[in-house]
Amino acid sequence: MKARFILFSVPLILFVVMAYFLATGLEHDPKELPSMQLHNAVPPFELTSVDDPSQIITQADFKGPALINLWATWCPSCRIEHPVLNQLAKAGITIYGIDHTDERQAAQAYLKLHGNPYALNVFDEEGELGLDMGITGAPETFLIDAEGIVRCHHVGIVDEKAWRDVLWPVWLDVGGFDPTKSQSGATQ
Repeated sequence: MKARFILFSVPLILFVVMAYFLATGLEHDPKELPSMQLHNAVPPFELTSVDDPSQIITQADFKGPALINLWATWCPSCRIEHPVLNQLAKAGITIYGIDHTDERQAAQAYLKLHGNPYALNVFDEEGELGLDMGITGAPETFLIDAEGIVRCHHVGIVDEKAWRDVLWPVWLDVGGFDPTKSQSGATQ
């Protein structure tokens, strides 16, 4: 009798455990990855510019509100979001780039061909800055406030929907100007 009870109990217990993990897993959006940088300052770094290897860029050069976009020429998703970043930069949104584990000449050629939306573009050849930022891949975009604190972390492509629904509300909350209105009274 005891062996029979165990025989029927094991599948029931396994079912209950699997149902629990399934139910708790469905509550979380798989696109929302926790970011260790959220509500923290951009980590200290000292790296060269993609455009000029003699130019040193540090975290102090990243003035907000601004977007920090981690990208690479080997990243197909980065190519998809690039026209949107160009549009945002043309509208006056400050975007800093982190060229992640890339080749400098490939990055320079890509930006020359497709346009350069970046006010500053850090060459992160070894990927250490990206790892310090807590990235999981490319592209990823961070939004910093005027104090250089990360207020939003978007994983994936920045398209019109991601800008409008995810980044835009935070952009306005941290004091970013509205590029659709006259910039005469805007704070930047």
